[in-house]
Amino acid sequence: MSLFVQKFGGTSVASIQHIENVARRIIATRDSGHDVVVVVSAMGKETDRLFSLAQEVGDLGSATKREMDVLLSTGEQVTIALLAMMLKKLGAPAASFTGSQAGIATDRSHTKARILKIDKERLLNTIKAGVVPVVAGFQGMDDEGNITTLGRGGSDTTAVALAAILNADECQIYTDVDGVFTTDPRVVSTARCLERVTFEEMLELASLGSRVLHTRSVEFASKYKVPLRVLSSFSDKPGTLITEEDDAMEQPIISGIAFTPDEAKLTMRGVRDIPGIASRILGPISEANIEVDMIVQNVSADGSTDFTFTVRRDDYDQAISLLENVARDVEALEVNGDNNIAKLSLVGVGMRSHAGVASRMFRVLSDENINIQMISTSEIKISVVIEEKYLELAVRALHSAFELGTESAVEVKG
Repeated sequence: MSLFVQKFGGTSVASIQHIENVARRIIATRDSGHDVVVVVSAMGKETDRLFSLAQEVGDLGSATKREMDVLLSTGEQVTIALLAMMLKKLGAPAASFTGSQAGIATDRSHTKARILKIDKERLLNTIKAGVVPVVAGFQGMDDEGNITTLGRGGSDTTAVALAAILNADECQIYTDVDGVFTTDPRVVSTARCLERVTFEEMLELASLGSRVLHTRSVEFASKYKVPLRVLSSFSDKPGTLITEEDDAMEQPIISGIAFTPDEAKLTMRGVRDIPGIASRILGPISEANIEVDMIVQNVSADGSTDFTFTVRRDDYDQAISLLENVARDVEALEVNGDNNIAKLSLVGVGMRSHAGVASRMFRVLSDENINIQMISTSEIKISVVIEEKYLELAVRALHSAFELGTESAVEVKG
């Protein structure tokens, strides 16, 4: 007998009919002889609705974060109660658990809490009694007894954490897609659902724009070696298994293409090339809690440098304002920016053992007359910044060039 933790996202439980479909899927797993622990998100757009209500009240500063957690946590509590009721109606013993009832203890960081420990005894006793625990994702309780929420990807993180502490055989993340694809099927119609990817690849894909899983949950799964499977609530396809790298298997050169269209680039020109200049430029950006992604610093013969970095487009106006203040302090020549760029990345553990991936990528983009503005690389990733208007063309061209829409791998030559 195996133990599966099954997590169902908001689209999977968006209505009573959807909840009934989820209940029947859970019962089918039990009928196959397996134990199941269920984790659910709020129904559909319920979290957005609750947040909108809070916005109508106004004053959403740090003083109200505790109350925001109390409010937002109610979305999942509605779902666990309804799903437990549906399971009982269909003949399966079930019991709903809030995060605190499930023993999930967090730190005190309201709206972005981190799980510190989980007391698993109550859940284990429930499983042994033949009852399906239905746990609210996204929430826990701090050491003062306050409700906390885990922030973005919180329900996925809850599911992975429970799978780790319960030694589950697999953590199954049910979504509205069939698994992890080679790229966004809405951009490339021939995108293929991957049978298997490594934790390392999924971390890169998640951080680079793939929205199937949140980075935090993949980090948790990788740390505790919890096999993850992404699959659809609306089909019986096997989905994508995310697990450790298997040296016995031949890895594809490129597993997927990720992209983010909401990027912005800022450049400070004519900065003195002296120790500490990068810290002086990026210090105010960091203090404003603006995340910097790619960084390029050029060195010229006259002792000056151009310093370029990227941020999320939503942070562009604030970042360029801060940079203009810094420019006066460091006596830079000028500051300029571009908020019409996009980042595109190739990801694959096979890059470690195959040369020529970068040159092939650059050649494909050149053939499409697409200029590369910035480049960043790692062992299993190559990222470039290009004009946003060319993004979909670039994705389709690279997807075709590396034959990601077929089952066969392409041989990469320099």
